[in-house]
Amino acid sequence: MNKNYFEIIRAGINSTFQDLGRSNLYHIGIPFSGAMDNRNYLLANKLTGNNHNDPVIEFAYQGPHLKYHGDKINIAITGDVSFKIKKGGNLINGECYQSFILENDDELDIISTNKSVYGYLAISGKFDLKFQWSSCSINTKAKIGSNNGEKLSVNQKINVKEINNNFVLRKLNYVNTKIENIRVIKGTNFNYFSEEGKKIFFKNEFKVSKLSDRMGMRLEGKKIENIVDTNIRSEGLIKGVIQVPADGNPIIMLSDHGTIGGYPKIGVVVSADYDKLVQLTPGSKVKFQEVDLSSAETLFKLYDLETQNLISQI
Repeated sequence: MNKNYFEIIRAGINSTFQDLGRSNLYHIGIPFSGAMDNRNYLLANKLTGNNHNDPVIEFAYQGPHLKYHGDKINIAITGDVSFKIKKGGNLINGECYQSFILENDDELDIISTNKSVYGYLAISGKFDLKFQWSSCSINTKAKIGSNNGEKLSVNQKINVKEINNNFVLRKLNYVNTKIENIRVIKGTNFNYFSEEGKKIFFKNEFKVSKLSDRMGMRLEGKKIENIVDTNIRSEGLIKGVIQVPADGNPIIMLSDHGTIGGYPKIGVVVSADYDKLVQLTPGSKVKFQEVDLSSAETLFKLYDLETQNLISQI
């Protein structure tokens, strides 16, 4: 057995290995997958001195409880997360966006996310993982990625094949902010919907349903009327596209989405708002705001610039 490893005491609700995902495979039905909240993923790796595309553990709501065995290692957690570190008889309250050193037999208990969905655990080194199509990202619906395409389980051991010995303790002053107005561009089937339906889409609030996961986010609200056809010939889908099935309630395609679908598409969430969108918990209220393509491109450039600025501060 590898001398450096984590033992899973509690797996958490949906703990998986993720990186930046896999590209150029839509033609064979494989979506990008990868970390849901890209900014928090990148910040976690930077805090531990890793490469930007190194695998991390992504968890939803309740995270894993881990016991570490081996040489000392640096870890960091990003998101809005409550966690504790047990060192001998001492219990330390953890802080997000700050690195901590774990030593042999220390325990890391990731208790929960706070009014958000996803959090990220990075280590100063590399997990011993198998890659598939140049990515370790797990898609549990398709059973692809590392760990046989499965989420982490109790009593599992996660080997660490390399520690980068970067023990500089780093910290970033960063606060996750909420989003209520989700900016979108018009979808390819925008004109399938009545004028009243379009007005409802842009003026009314929708509630995030409990029926949401890494594949898609279902919304509940006033029905969006389709005046052409509630089903179309299946077409390619992208992350962030908003479909409207016959019940009139929007579904936003997320990172593990199917690559084709036959529901009309009313809009697409701009990339700059995606990270905050996926952190919306069930019951959250959202409104859609229309922007044009040029504005969406500018918004992404600003988002990317802000992300790189945060990384440079670490």
